[in-house]
Amino acid sequence: MSDLTARFEAAVANSSKLSERPDNATLLKIYGLYKQATQGDVTEKKPGFGDMVGRAKWDAWNSVKGTSADDAMQRYIDLIESLS
Repeated sequence: MSDLTARFEAAVANSSKLSERPDNATLLKIYGLYKQATQGDVTEKKPGFGDMVGRAKWDAWNSVKGTSADDAMQRYIDLIESLS
């Protein structure tokens, strides 16, 4: 396991231990970076208008489309550390 992967997994664990719940915009950034780091570019169809939460998550993930897994991991780590 690379050092980056180990730091990413630690940041994922720490994300549930934050002293304050981040605002929704930050939560969506966290979600998008996590999905990009673990699954790559979004391939699913955008959810319909009736699924507002699903659309917001899809948009957050799609906003980091093309980002490498390593870069997404580093950005995720940086974001979680800034919230700690």
